[in-house]
Amino acid sequence: MKKLWEGSDIFKSESNLNKYCNWLEKNYNLKFNSYNELWQWSTDHIEEFWESIWHYFKVKSHSPYTKVLSSYNMPKCEWFKGATLNYAEHIFRASKPNTTAIYFSNESGVHQNITWQELERKVAAMASCLKSLGVSKGDRVVAFLPNVPEATIGFLATNALGAIWSSTSPDFGTESVVNRFAQIKPKVLIAVDGYSYNGKSYDKSPIVKAIVSELPTLKKVILLPYLDKTALDNFSKALYIDINTVLESHVSPLQFEPVDFNHPIWVLYSSGTTGLPKAIVHSHGGILLEHLKYMALHNDVHDGERYFWFTTTGWMMWNFLQSALLVGASIVLYDGSPTYPKFDALWEFSETLKVNHFGTSAPYLVANMKKNINPQTNHNLSTIRSISSTGAPLPSEAFDYVYNTVKSDVWLASMAGGTDVCTAFVGGIPTYAVYSGEIQCRALGVSLHALDHKGEPITDALGEMVIDKPMPSMPIYFWNDEDDARYKASYFEDYPGKWRHGDFIKINSKTNGLVIYGRSDATLNRHGIRIGTSEIYSAVHKINAVEDALIINIELDKGKHYMPLFVKLKPGFELNETLKSQINQQLKTDYSPRHVPDEIIEVHDIPYTISGKKMEAPIKKILMKMPLETSINLDAMRNPESVDFFIAFAKQI
Repeated sequence: MKKLWEGSDIFKSESNLNKYCNWLEKNYNLKFNSYNELWQWSTDHIEEFWESIWHYFKVKSHSPYTKVLSSYNMPKCEWFKGATLNYAEHIFRASKPNTTAIYFSNESGVHQNITWQELERKVAAMASCLKSLGVSKGDRVVAFLPNVPEATIGFLATNALGAIWSSTSPDFGTESVVNRFAQIKPKVLIAVDGYSYNGKSYDKSPIVKAIVSELPTLKKVILLPYLDKTALDNFSKALYIDINTVLESHVSPLQFEPVDFNHPIWVLYSSGTTGLPKAIVHSHGGILLEHLKYMALHNDVHDGERYFWFTTTGWMMWNFLQSALLVGASIVLYDGSPTYPKFDALWEFSETLKVNHFGTSAPYLVANMKKNINPQTNHNLSTIRSISSTGAPLPSEAFDYVYNTVKSDVWLASMAGGTDVCTAFVGGIPTYAVYSGEIQCRALGVSLHALDHKGEPITDALGEMVIDKPMPSMPIYFWNDEDDARYKASYFEDYPGKWRHGDFIKINSKTNGLVIYGRSDATLNRHGIRIGTSEIYSAVHKINAVEDALIINIELDKGKHYMPLFVKLKPGFELNETLKSQINQQLKTDYSPRHVPDEIIEVHDIPYTISGKKMEAPIKKILMKMPLETSINLDAMRNPESVDFFIAFAKQI
């Protein structure tokens, strides 16, 4: 493997990870000669490790815990039983009144800086409004908002009350939003009237009204007139409130409701591979501990730094981004297209705001590489000391691109995790070298291994990513999931008692780094955004000519993706350009442009199991040219002859 970077002695010694190791030696009499030794201890002694995180970060609890971990039997694990705390309270512990907490810009040229003092006042005002609307501990507040300060304010206010947050971005269609929010019966919706993207304006007022009509539990809608300052004129004054009126009100100081460590903090959503998106619930305490650990020890974010991640409110990285506030950093928000008005807009933005940590998706870096964008020539990026990448595997070519054309002395931290845990299982560490194409490490407290087809741990060979011990940020449950049936089916069916995440990985025994080779399940990873196959089918089946369909996404070399849609047509129809256009338009209307396939291909039949399940994962393996005998079980099929087409098609890719 080619070494691309290694931090200086000063970089390592001043890292939060090094300070934590020194603290462990002083307080626990533990000394480690390498990160791998530290990782091994953190996974061999799970309870001792997480208790050390609690004490190192001085977690404030309003009542003591009686036990660190109730059981190792996933998913029936209860962490820090008895402890009561509040995530938002920990955010404001880092407050420095006259310094900037939030830097915001959008593609239309709007810039806004919000001090910690102003942020606390606005959060208090929003919390007071929510409380007046009857929102209390356990109630749900949902948001249909772009990545703007009002989203952060809404979340922190909801959290301070002990209520439960959930958000999605305004590029989602009505059905996508309702499929998510209707499950959790929200009391209040915070919504936007529209937004701009890539130089175009999108009026979402009709969508907002359609969403509201499908959510009968709503008491009020708080509207952000973002696209049109007079937008409230088009909404019922009895139901809708102007968010600016709310935030400008004068209220008493912000207060925090202590909740149980395992009380829900927010609801995130799976991509909906097997029906409605799974409503994934995380805990206040689990997210607090995990984000303190990852943001400080793995991302090495320091007090006073500026932390940027290009994201929307519909991606778990938005939730993760908020946690930079926990360690005293400022969060940097951007709303708009990353390539408008110029392709290097984000690099220019980072130069202007003197960003210290630049977060993005692997497809963004790959796109820059393909466009031959040369940021170091056109921009002063001297303040950036780390670039983090997630959302898809980062290919070796993109690693080389970053060091050759973005910044030669930057720490490139490729990371991977998921909505499921709202963090990274694997990622960066400031004390190890960066090798081309490799993720640096398994994260502390994450007992992660690659398993072969026999379920045995392996290194230096492709295996299934499995976590065999609990993490505090694993879901406490799925919403409306009786007896944890969907939860168990999602992660624990293949390896009883172990979490199967659905990625193919290889662990390097020499560097202890990892390479991820894409999804091993049927979830689509489209340009860094996970999309459920059921969303595709829901839209496609509205087309009268389509009888059935199968969607696959394949991760190719050099960061490329190929997502073909296979359709079985009803008798009397043909797959012409008009029909293809109709299918694509339906996908855009119901969901987003990311749902549009690269190619639409007609097939005679769609492969099914005997029990009636579409065989997405086996067909993906065939198209990835994995051995047929390990890809599909023909005896378990209802129509094995349907596979012949895909075997032949794979040879053409």
